[in-house]
Amino acid sequence: MQSSSGLLQRSSCLRLLSPSHQSTVSSPISRPRSRRFASNPFPAAAAAPLVTRTKPKLDPVMALDLNSRGENEVVVVDDVEMDRFAETANEMADAAGEVIRGYFRKKFDIIDKDDLSPVTIADRAAEEAMASIILETFPSHAIYGEERGWRCKESYGEYVWVLDPIDGTKSFITGKPVFGTLITLLYKGKPILGVIDQPILRERWLGISGRKTMLNGQEVSARACTDLSRAYLYTTSPHLFSEAAEKAFSRVRSKVKVPLYGCDCYAYALLASGFVDLVIESGLKPYDFLALIPVIQGSGGIITDWNGNELYWDASPDTPASSFNVVAAGDGQIHQQALKSLEWS
Repeated sequence: MQSSSGLLQRSSCLRLLSPSHQSTVSSPISRPRSRRFASNPFPAAAAAPLVTRTKPKLDPVMALDLNSRGENEVVVVDDVEMDRFAETANEMADAAGEVIRGYFRKKFDIIDKDDLSPVTIADRAAEEAMASIILETFPSHAIYGEERGWRCKESYGEYVWVLDPIDGTKSFITGKPVFGTLITLLYKGKPILGVIDQPILRERWLGISGRKTMLNGQEVSARACTDLSRAYLYTTSPHLFSEAAEKAFSRVRSKVKVPLYGCDCYAYALLASGFVDLVIESGLKPYDFLALIPVIQGSGGIITDWNGNELYWDASPDTPASSFNVVAAGDGQIHQQALKSLEWS
């Protein structure tokens, strides 16, 4: 994590609080727009039904940062600002969804990237639809997209939007609606907002640090499950694991009640809604998991790497999108049991 006082001086639209200090800094952010994304040249599907959202009175979003003395200092993003970020994230998901629905179960070219993973015109067009909204609404914010990487004049951004337009492209191109659009807002490397959007089923999970996770405006929560022998486990595919990772995964799989496969990010959404107990995956990129963190944590679940460490990625033009092993659980007890069974080091 960046830790100099200079970073605090560059902070915008924040209140910085410590036991003995409080100040308010405002930023020149344009007004939130009421229009939907209008420049999308792709076929649009019927609009999703409007959902009335009741905003509870909530504490501001807080994260720990290091001040110039190397001490933890609480950084607060107030509710008004967070609501504006959430409004923009919803607009971005709407825009991406319009593009994706226009291509779903249609004929289009499939291109293999350097890592042999597939990409389509829908992936690229959906990312551009989201990026255009960020560039207009928050021009000082950085963007890191799966398809185009870093977009910012500076090499550092206090606020970074991390985008995965279609997490689960293989599901998308085979007509299976368990893929999703992932949207993350990082503040100093910490994910403070995450969206999992399934545009075909029109389901949207919104996680915000310090708040309850919402599915289409209704609170959701993970379920209790205290023993691996009762757990429902998801992974996208063990064929994506290295040999060592697959052996570790098999030690958990052999102990659960039901192992299931093939849901990409949708498995984590099901965990947040209390239908799944455990998700274990290997080789995920930052844009694959960062949005999941606020969603899982806001539902009462836990998400870490295979050693139980916090998932963290320092987004910048010079930071490679390295691979991570991820385990998410709805209950702390089976999270610890899964870590013990993985025996990962």
